[in-house]
Formats: sequence, structure tokens, C-alpha cells
Amino acid sequence: MTIGRVIIFTGGSLEERDIKEIQPGDTVIGADYGAWFLVQHGISPELSAGDFDSVTEEQLRKIQQSSKQFVSCDPINKNLSDTELALEYAIQMEPREIIIFGAIGTRLDHTLANIQILSKVLKRGISCSIWNRHNRITITDSVHVVSRNDFPYVSLIPLSNEVTGITLEGFMYPLHDAVLSIGESLGISNRLLQETGTITLKEGLLLVIQSKDE
Repeated sequence: MTIGRVIIFTGGSLEERDIKEIQPGDTVIGADYGAWFLVQHGISPELSAGDFDSVTEEQLRKIQQSSKQFVSCDPINKNLSDTELALEYAIQMEPREIIIFGAIGTRLDHTLANIQILSKVLKRGISCSIWNRHNRITITDSVHVVSRNDFPYVSLIPLSNEVTGITLEGFMYPLHDAVLSIGESLGISNRLLQETGTITLKEGLLLVIQSKDE
């Protein structure tokens, strides 16, 4: 049976406000330091996974005690990042939606890798997004509906070399059967005119980023 939301806390930039996004019924996973962040705030992860090279031995012991499931891997001989490892377990749960906190941080390489692995979840037919204080990041290859919220800007960035047949409805700057290529900024900082806006495309992978400055 398909479950509702899986929330992953991984080891990038995390804030106490992120904990407040957890709703009753959510399944919570901690990846490496993200697991310790959850335990610190009184949350018992359904699963904690990673190499745990970002926590102390005492913190690791508390993570093990507080987690319903615990999976540790070697920090050297592994093929997946901690975030991707946690994401693999989340995909196996076949949820309706996956939300990742801590996927954006000071390490640009990790941030870019975390954004790119959204495409893996998309192939499985699961809605997946990365959240932090300033951004909501997701990916689409067909149709995506954006809702008005506290993030006024909507930017479209091609993740494949070319995204074709882009049509926007309900936006300040509409597009009809447009093409976006890597290196172009045409899709940056659009705004909704209505409560929802619809993005459709024919071919390619398109990042959809809702953002705010403050």
C-alpha cells in the first residue's frame, strides 16, 4: 500500500523551522548528520542511514538508540552519497511524495548532486522536492502545477540540454511551445497571476524552483 509523505533530513544546512514541516503520518528518515539533527529535536527516525562520518561516537550511539531502523555503510567503499542512500530507501517505500531537507548547504558539489538525483525519483513516478528557507525545488518532464505560497518567484531551468514545447498558463510572463536550452536565463523569476499556474512540456527535464529573497 502506498504511504503518504517521506521526509528526509540530510547533512546540509538545517534549521529548527524545518522540524515544524513534519506532519502527523509522515515517515521520517535521517541521513548521516541529518539523523542526529532529528534526534536532537526529539524525533525518532523511522530509518537512519549513512556512513555517519559527520557525528561523534556518542552521537552515533544515541542515533542508533533512537532510530527504528539503522543502516551504516563504510565511508570509503561506497557508491552512493548519504542523501542518495536515504533516497533509495525512501523510493522502496513507494510513497506519494518525498521531501528533502538539508540537501542545500555550503558544499556546492553536494548541492548540485542532490538536485540532479531528483530525476531518479521522477523516473519512478514519485513527486520529490528539496526544501529550505528560501527555495522549493522540484523537477518535471511533462506537467507540473505550481501553487501560490510564500515563495513569489518561479524559475524554470533546463536540466537536459534542451527542453521543448514549454507552455505556461497562469503566469505573469506566459510561454507557448517555447524551447529552453542550457545556458539561457529566459525562465528566471516568473510570477503567478492566479492561485495556481500550470507548466507543460513535450520533451526534456525541467527544474522548477519557487523562491524568495527574505
